[in-house]
Amino acid sequence: MEITAAVVKEKWSNFELTKVVLDQPKSDEVLVKIVATGICHTDMVARDFIMGAPNFPVILGHEGAGIIESVGADVHHLNVGDHVVLTYGYCGECEICRSGNPAYCHDFFQRNFSGARVDGSHSHHYHDAKAIHDNFFSQSSFATYAVAHKNNVIRVPKDAPLEILGPLGCGIQTGAGAIINSLRVKVGSSVLITGTGAVGLSALMAAKASSATTIIAVDINDERLEFSKELGATHTINSLREDVSQRIREILPNGVQYGVDTTGRNEVINNILSSLAPVGELVCIGVARKPLELETNIFLTKGYKIKFINQGDSVPQEFIPKLIHMYQGGQFPFNKLIKKYAFQDINQAIEDSEKGRTIKSVLLIGNYNN
Repeated sequence: MEITAAVVKEKWSNFELTKVVLDQPKSDEVLVKIVATGICHTDMVARDFIMGAPNFPVILGHEGAGIIESVGADVHHLNVGDHVVLTYGYCGECEICRSGNPAYCHDFFQRNFSGARVDGSHSHHYHDAKAIHDNFFSQSSFATYAVAHKNNVIRVPKDAPLEILGPLGCGIQTGAGAIINSLRVKVGSSVLITGTGAVGLSALMAAKASSATTIIAVDINDERLEFSKELGATHTINSLREDVSQRIREILPNGVQYGVDTTGRNEVINNILSSLAPVGELVCIGVARKPLELETNIFLTKGYKIKFINQGDSVPQEFIPKLIHMYQGGQFPFNKLIKKYAFQDINQAIEDSEKGRTIKSVLLIGNYNN
């Protein structure tokens, strides 16, 4: 079938809306008419070759939400007409997946970043039959339709606003999962979050929903820091103007219990560690551009736990519906992060995201008729 997809033809280039051919789903796949897709920093990471190895041209997009149009013969838990969110790909069969850790699947890279299915095939082609690299997060949802694997298609309630649900498939579940799944933040505890983008603010909202009583947000953007107060931050620190470690010790003389880093920066991670209470825990989410260097001698007697996490340690079939339930109950207002854009304005939406003008851009693809 002919669809419209946003194609990246070379590193660092813009996305071009292009008519391409999409094959019908295989027996273990699902065809989804995309209603909306979130824009995530990981899309830019792949576009710029910082992480992943898709060749060009490539179709990215990995926070899709839509309605199922057809299912393969081996798909029995999903039906035509289901409202769904698309999340990351995983095999579901290796010992890691079977242990309840699909975000660390042995095939994770191949199913999410290789630019093709596991068998090397592609579902997208130009009209001359030339293949286009795809299968990004097993979906490539910067398009009017997407083919996704049955494992990463999550049925959601039809009374939930489908046009804003896509970011639950990656960025928002990553931040919220850091608090709820990875750290399991306790009632009355203290949390430090560095970086107030979509992931950091999702962690912040989850910390509030988990009844943490001290929630500290750190960033260099005063507007974001002010907004973080609206979402539940009890304290904010601008790291350009204040000594982060000193300020945290003023707030919590014995240190903070939990830390979440979304920046991937050496100095920021070391600031968090120097601010943790004994046996404190830190999760690192941000994509780093340099190797991490730690002041290990200072931390030897502290009993700290540092964990690098992916996708919020989530089992998406369980966690995405949980986040929707929290949203519908008023506990997790992630809609406040979102700004909607027309599909044809994808490059503006990406620019706004990269420059910090928008926290979470969402493309309304279902309204695109060209």
